[in-house]
Amino acid sequence: MNWARAALARLADNDTAALVTVLATEGSAPREAGTKMVVWQGGQSGTIGGGSLEHQAADQARKMLSGSQAAFAIQDYPLGPLLAQCCGGRVRLLIERIETASRDWLTDAARRMDAAQPFEVRTRFEPGLLTKTIAPIAALSEGAPISLAGAAATARGARPGLGDELVERNDAPRPPLLLFGAGHVGQAVARAFAPLPFKLSWYDSRPETGDIPGVTVAEPAEMAAAVLGAGGEAFALIFTHDHALDYALASAGLAGGAGYLGLIGSKTKRARFMSRLRDDGFSEAALTRLTCPIGLPVLKSKAPEVIAVSVAADLLMRLEAARIRNDEDAHLASL
Repeated sequence: MNWARAALARLADNDTAALVTVLATEGSAPREAGTKMVVWQGGQSGTIGGGSLEHQAADQARKMLSGSQAAFAIQDYPLGPLLAQCCGGRVRLLIERIETASRDWLTDAARRMDAAQPFEVRTRFEPGLLTKTIAPIAALSEGAPISLAGAAATARGARPGLGDELVERNDAPRPPLLLFGAGHVGQAVARAFAPLPFKLSWYDSRPETGDIPGVTVAEPAEMAAAVLGAGGEAFALIFTHDHALDYALASAGLAGGAGYLGLIGSKTKRARFMSRLRDDGFSEAALTRLTCPIGLPVLKSKAPEVIAVSVAADLLMRLEAARIRNDEDAHLASL
């Protein structure tokens, strides 16, 4: 969720709103540090994990908006003793008002999230108010998502005091996801991936698809160049209206370096494409990079929405597996 955009939307509607941030957790907790949600009298955007914790936090935020003059509050929640949640951990939350004066830093944050640019939110505690600034992260490295005085923020112990500064990193990578095709399946897939941690680029060659928000109308050669130039961190999904275009894009994808190349199709389509690709000189090793059919094999439905959920689950599993491998490699390198 682009929480900054959600907060700006409340300002645009002249709604009083609050931003709730998980500052730190201890033990088992519903969401991790840095998770945010926007709360206003008529609703909320985002979630800090649901259940009693979220209900209590939203209720406190609305009380702040309706009756309190406080600009912010820090609240500790021992989940078992206080909220009877079985996860039993501990969570520290920051609840802060969204004011007209917040527009500048929220706009900066929203733009950086749109562009998948890493940045820091720096929150300085002043008498009765918070001073917020956005700054780029000069060098990406492992570190706490939220820190106080250079150390990781904690769910118990000393709270931030006057003059203290919280530094919140927003540097979670969003790998590129290239979608080719804006038919029923393409639209369902785009909807499914909209809230997920991918940077979406969506193409179709038909002029009429230009009316679909998010679609770039491009010539087949431009689409082929896009998938050919995709880097190893990129995912590419091909489901156009034309089998010949599907083949051209699959061929370009295999010639390029995309980390994942998926093609919608039956076993028959896969066999025909594989035969043609071999005839065109692609090796067996290269052909193993093409995933067809796409999605999880246990889900057989051909409904666009089911395909979309299946593909999203598959790519999220691949993303998590890559993250675990990277963490293990980093650990081994440190030994």
